[in-house]
Amino acid sequence: MIIDPSSFTFFVLVIIIALVFELSNGFNDAANAIATVVSTRVMSPFQAVLMAAIMNFVGAITGTAVAKTVGKGVVDPGALSGEFGMLTVGAGVLAAALWVFTATRFGMPVSGSHSLVSGVAGAGIAHAGWGILVGAGIQKIGLGLIFSPILGFLFGYIIMLAIYWIFQKATPTLVSALFGKLQIGTAAAMAFSHGSNDAQKTMGIITLALSVYYDWEIKGIPFEVPMWVIIVSGVVMGIGTYLGGRRVIHTLGVRIVTMRSPHGFSAEAAAASVIEFASRTGIPVSTTHVITSSILGMGSTRRISAVRWGVAREIVYGWVLTFPIVGILAFTLYKILKLIMI
Repeated sequence: MIIDPSSFTFFVLVIIIALVFELSNGFNDAANAIATVVSTRVMSPFQAVLMAAIMNFVGAITGTAVAKTVGKGVVDPGALSGEFGMLTVGAGVLAAALWVFTATRFGMPVSGSHSLVSGVAGAGIAHAGWGILVGAGIQKIGLGLIFSPILGFLFGYIIMLAIYWIFQKATPTLVSALFGKLQIGTAAAMAFSHGSNDAQKTMGIITLALSVYYDWEIKGIPFEVPMWVIIVSGVVMGIGTYLGGRRVIHTLGVRIVTMRSPHGFSAEAAAASVIEFASRTGIPVSTTHVITSSILGMGSTRRISAVRWGVAREIVYGWVLTFPIVGILAFTLYKILKLIMI
């Protein structure tokens, strides 16, 4: 046996893997918060990334509702007791991190939420079969992932229509000056909501690892996220955002639809509203889903042909492929690592 999967060393290794995922999530999803503000030239890439990193951290330390949903709503923590319980967590997060890093390398804005949920679920099935999945939690997560992009599209469409109606007689110079300032606020709100939702997913996984290693279920210890987990996850998310990928920024902010500051304001305001509501109600959603659908909704107000639907279709393919690819990868990693460790 190379390393005992129930040892403290392996426990620490799992936490490191989870934090690497958090780094990759910030690296990929940095574009979600700042793509529009960069593409409209309201802020430079450096200014936008720095602002997003700070707001991601602030958002990350404002709650734990999503962390609890992810930590005990995908697989049953009580079913992970035993020698290879920790291996389940490690294999799931490792599969998610590998997928997100690979997607970032090719400029594909995939969902960290999809990756993490499908990774933990796939490894959980490999460990104890389909019965390990928490039906109510999976349903809650699924509904959030389905309806959040729909709401993002509708909000983006409605907000942009309202702006057209309110400012129909305003001069282009006035509109650009006003929304250039307002968009900085919505970009900050988007970054804040991203931290409040996405960073909590890794908090949940680390807390799940703590629960498994220290037998919280057996000892009757409540599933609560420790303060050090909240702070470390927020810091790592901020660092990942600061290092975040220009390719994904280009895909979201330039290739889907050409934007100016009012368009960026609409997309960011719509996405931030949906994500923040989800965060406060404990629903983990895909920030990639929401901001992309908000951009599509906003772009549709101009004319359907203004949106480069071919690019949007490529992104959707990435979302659809995430579930089977990460689930199968996590399942396979668990089986291989278990054979190595026996």
